[in-house]
Amino acid sequence: MGMTMTQKILAAHAGLSEVEAGQLIEADLDLVLGNDITAPVAIREMEKFRKEGVFDRDKIALVPDHFVPAKDIRSAENCKCVREFAKKNKITNYFEVGQMGIEHALLPEKGLIAPGDVVIGADSHTCTYGALGAFSTGVGSTDMAAGMTTGKAWFKVPSAIQFRLTGSLPPRVSGKDVILHIIGMIGVDGALYQSMEFTGEGVAALSMDDRFTIANMAIEAGAKNGIFPVDEQTLRYEREHGAAPGTVCAADPDAEYTRVIDIDLCALRPTVSFPHLPENARTFENIPDIRIDQVVIGSCTNGRISDLRAAAEILRGRHVTEGVRCIVIPATERIYLEAMEEGLLRIFIEAGAVVSTPTCGPCLGGYMGILAAGERCVSTTNRNFVGRMGDVSSEIYLASPATAAASAVTGRITDPTGF
Repeated sequence: MGMTMTQKILAAHAGLSEVEAGQLIEADLDLVLGNDITAPVAIREMEKFRKEGVFDRDKIALVPDHFVPAKDIRSAENCKCVREFAKKNKITNYFEVGQMGIEHALLPEKGLIAPGDVVIGADSHTCTYGALGAFSTGVGSTDMAAGMTTGKAWFKVPSAIQFRLTGSLPPRVSGKDVILHIIGMIGVDGALYQSMEFTGEGVAALSMDDRFTIANMAIEAGAKNGIFPVDEQTLRYEREHGAAPGTVCAADPDAEYTRVIDIDLCALRPTVSFPHLPENARTFENIPDIRIDQVVIGSCTNGRISDLRAAAEILRGRHVTEGVRCIVIPATERIYLEAMEEGLLRIFIEAGAVVSTPTCGPCLGGYMGILAAGERCVSTTNRNFVGRMGDVSSEIYLASPATAAASAVTGRITDPTGF
């Protein structure tokens, strides 16, 4: 029986000729990731192992990004813990204020992920790196501690759902709309502990930023990981960012999938996920007139340069409507500089938006945009659970940067295709 793309990667890292769904394996790790929330817990766990040092200082990445620049004393102490650990262990890939970014945008930008890698991170959206043909998945802080110590992790080999993509996206429709559409189809547990494997001629029509967004939200369907085939666009991105060559893996022709789902990209429309689950996806034929109080454009899902360009295209020459707060968060310092050089930051500021330093901030209800009771926010982030961004009575509507920008202009959830 053939193997899926994910199964091939795991087999190679377990030193096995083949694996099958449900099999327990121990695999070598190419990278272990932690942030300012999860790494301190892992560091304290490592102290119990009675083993000095880390398995490989070049294969650990520590990125304080959730509450930075530090918003209070506790967040400052967390960052201090990570900073001192990185210094003590001479961690090569430590990125803080001044050279930082949101971890899942920063690591690919730094060329730290290669095709065929196995990556674990103590953050659920570590699945983002599947866009580069890597197996990457979120783990708990204890597993992160074990990974930093041994360079290995245990996995149950996942089965897979194949998503066959055809066509190309219409104007003002992006990867965010694709993944919201898919989660709306299969539900938040529709891919539970499975690999979401994207194939078909439609993959070539998706930009790398589209792929990052789609892979990022695989976890919102309950998936173990999301993964794209490696094509020339992938390899070009990797060359531009100085990544290692890696190992290109492809699914066998006779690979077994639990389901095969066909997606015609041409048929997709701007999509919004209503509170309080990402599966509550609707297109504008089914969206009533809903007034909003805030818009957030950013996060590890949609804070890349193409996202900012899409928002700026709509905000150029227009103004955020009175009574709405629009917060723009470039995902990394490099993206911030690029947006500045292209004049995008001027567009945002002249439109009445505020531009933040890179941070996860409001996405997890941290800071830089907390919602008060009853407030509504259109956000390009990835989760809209009860209380995710503030008061438990607030509401989050997940959308693309284009939809978010259009909504900021009108003060209502708005179809961007009208702009």
